[in-house]
Amino acid sequence: MAESRISTHVLDIAQGRPAQGIPVTLEGQGLAGIWKLLGKSRTDADGRSNDLYPAKQRLQPGVYRLTFDVSTYFRSQHVTSFYPEVVVIFTLSDAGQPYHIPLLLSPFGYSTYRGS
Repeated sequence: MAESRISTHVLDIAQGRPAQGIPVTLEGQGLAGIWKLLGKSRTDADGRSNDLYPAKQRLQPGVYRLTFDVSTYFRSQHVTSFYPEVVVIFTLSDAGQPYHIPLLLSPFGYSTYRGS
């Protein structure tokens, strides 16, 4: 699997383990604020998604959006959750750096940050 320069890692902090099988989409914001789909993935057994953007394509500075379909995950766990999806919008200013966006998740809350 090729590793992208935008990656994520989802941890289910209520259960103390990685959140496997969460559908994730990556979009870039274009002209007039229109979003363009750049990649789709699912978190692996370790809760990671490293293949959201083709490794051979260079990222451009701009605004990006990660959308996590957490309802799919919680349904598979037979857990009721408050948020059907988590949307993280961030600015990529230096296209030469990797961007890792972890998501800490529970049925009734979440937190995210720029990781390393």
